[in-house]
Amino acid sequence: MTPTGPWRRTAAGAGLLRADGTTAPTIFAEMSALAARSGAINLGQGFPDEDGPVEVLTAAHEAIAAGLNQYPPGRGVPDLLHAIARHQHRFYGMAVDPETEVLVTAGATEALAASILALTEPGDEVVVFEPFYDAYAGLVALAGARLVPVPLRWPDFRPDPDDLRKAVGDRTRVIIINDPHNPTGTTFDRETRELLIELAHRHDAFLLTDEVYEHLTFEKPHTPIASMPGGRERTVTVSSGGKTFNTTGWKVGWLTAPPEVVTAILTVKQFLTYVNASPFQPAIARGLDLGEEVFDGIARELEARRDILVGGLRTAGFDVSVPDGSYFVVADARPLGFADARELCLALPRLAGVVAVPVSAFVGETNRSDYASLVRFAFCKRRPVLDAAASGLRRLAG
Repeated sequence: MTPTGPWRRTAAGAGLLRADGTTAPTIFAEMSALAARSGAINLGQGFPDEDGPVEVLTAAHEAIAAGLNQYPPGRGVPDLLHAIARHQHRFYGMAVDPETEVLVTAGATEALAASILALTEPGDEVVVFEPFYDAYAGLVALAGARLVPVPLRWPDFRPDPDDLRKAVGDRTRVIIINDPHNPTGTTFDRETRELLIELAHRHDAFLLTDEVYEHLTFEKPHTPIASMPGGRERTVTVSSGGKTFNTTGWKVGWLTAPPEVVTAILTVKQFLTYVNASPFQPAIARGLDLGEEVFDGIARELEARRDILVGGLRTAGFDVSVPDGSYFVVADARPLGFADARELCLALPRLAGVVAVPVSAFVGETNRSDYASLVRFAFCKRRPVLDAAASGLRRLAG
């Protein structure tokens, strides 16, 4: 039976349904299935292939054994709420009230969903930097809002201030800022952050920041927009423990915002997952309290893995945009004779024993041709896996 009704129109507008009413698979599912069929190394989907700090894993075992397996409080377990507040103060100098300004969510994605649904109405505009994490378009469509992209252009993926000023107007309700950015790995400079704050105040908009890679930066530390002058009162800051602690399957995220904004988002969130991950919340709390040497070590190790993959891509003949942070590196396939990155991605298992994803999967229809030759590779894998991937990619040079 073909689905009908308003929800079908919304899903179709978000690219979730085909014209015949069947479900459209995500690029991640498609390429992961290709990796499984071919036996190729999966550098398409951004998940680690090893566990995180033993202290975090041990804390989860302890919580399960202690019986913390039922519904936690709606805002989150107190240990985690207070750990998030301490984390914000320790790393960024921000004083956050754990009782009123913090909300624990089912990963960062639920935090983003609840925020968009709470802060927008049908017809509002949501500005996003393109290419963008694919969930953004779906969530904005589910809210009945309109997505307005600001392009990040190869090779440095820095936003043009004039493009940003043109995109933000009086119908703008939310500006989504993914920093460090997926899929490009770019980080925004201070001037861009200051302009975003200025535009949010001028047009009465909220800044919704997706900061899940906050501890995975390489050359310079992360700076939350909420920590900058004028930023806090306009910002919902979203993060999670999944990327930092290699616990992506636990789905423990959070947001911080002014009390009245948290209350509005909680009103929506309670009808989504209600609560989640009871024994994992105190485990992530323990992770957030680990010493700074642990966080530094996580970033330095990931930087070394980035360099392995970047070296392999360059030897293969790709042009490479070296990322400032995140799990990902973007490479241009045109020097290898591929104008269509999707075509290359389908051939990579045979040519190099590797799977990646085309950046066009992170782009709306209007500007897709601008990104047609770009490929995203994930380097959040063990060094031997990346060594093998780099070796396979070098075969392309021949």
